[in-house]
Amino acid sequence: MDLPDLDPITDDQVIVVHLDAGMVGDRLDKALARALPTLSRGRLQALLAQGAVSHDGAVVTDGSSRAIPGDYDITVPPVMAAEPRAQAIPLTVLYEDADLIVIDKPAGMAAHPAPGTPDGTLVNALLHHCGATLSGIGGVARPGIVHRLDKDTSGVMVAAKSDRAHAGLSALFATHDIERTYIALTRGAPSPTLGRIETLIGRSSSDRKKMAVLKSGGRNAITDYVVQARYAVPAKPGAAPLAARVACTLQTGRTHQIRVHMASKGSPILGDATYGSGSPALSVRAAIEQSGLTRQALHAAVLGFVHPVTDEALRFETSLPADMARLEGLLAAL
Repeated sequence: MDLPDLDPITDDQVIVVHLDAGMVGDRLDKALARALPTLSRGRLQALLAQGAVSHDGAVVTDGSSRAIPGDYDITVPPVMAAEPRAQAIPLTVLYEDADLIVIDKPAGMAAHPAPGTPDGTLVNALLHHCGATLSGIGGVARPGIVHRLDKDTSGVMVAAKSDRAHAGLSALFATHDIERTYIALTRGAPSPTLGRIETLIGRSSSDRKKMAVLKSGGRNAITDYVVQARYAVPAKPGAAPLAARVACTLQTGRTHQIRVHMASKGSPILGDATYGSGSPALSVRAAIEQSGLTRQALHAAVLGFVHPVTDEALRFETSLPADMARLEGLLAAL
């Protein structure tokens, strides 16, 4: 078993814990508590229940399940004073039945209460919207968040309303049996126009709040991409466009995967304050300002999966939200 760094834990810290094959068979909460002595087993059980622990990109909430080898990401927020409360926040619902709900999440909405966003989150909205139809996750009437979108990424998300759906969806995400395609507006365009990016992704050694492509360590990350449109292409032969529309299909689900991979190809996502190194051309900056875009231009456009209870094949596709659609129109006019 690899022990993580045992520095004092600060607010909203992400800790990566590696469990080796020798831990197979132990309860997950017990194995994690032994690997991370700076957190009590009770705190880890609470973090599991809150959806703050993930394994290979899939959220894990059942502390009584058996530990399996691999890396576990644990997001440690400050202790919350109370349980999330139901809030009457409008939701765009694409599908709902007794077991799950699919929504088109707007940019600016976080998945869970966290530092700086104690409410106004997807969990708060779902608690109000679903109400008595929540049959309970782990014996508690709450929605089961099985995957996340960054707060400032818009698009399709699914949440479980029952234990059986939660277990089934978690298994699908763990094995990557999910269709997930995102639309990104990028600075320049990745080359070639169609390809696969396969790297190791892990915490940046220079900034632990950021992810980075690593030469060793980290976890395997695969993104298939295709350049769908190129904008403001200079007249000279072979010149690169100033911006592009890129469809990115996830084969794995690492934190910030598309943002890191596009940046690694020299085409960071427009508006990405974290990974958008360098500055777009003046005309592209003007288009961003005119569009009103104040976040990374990334939208989860497609989500497809087999319903974990009914076995029905489901697929959802949404259009670009207004800010990205405006920006794309302005880029096309350059």
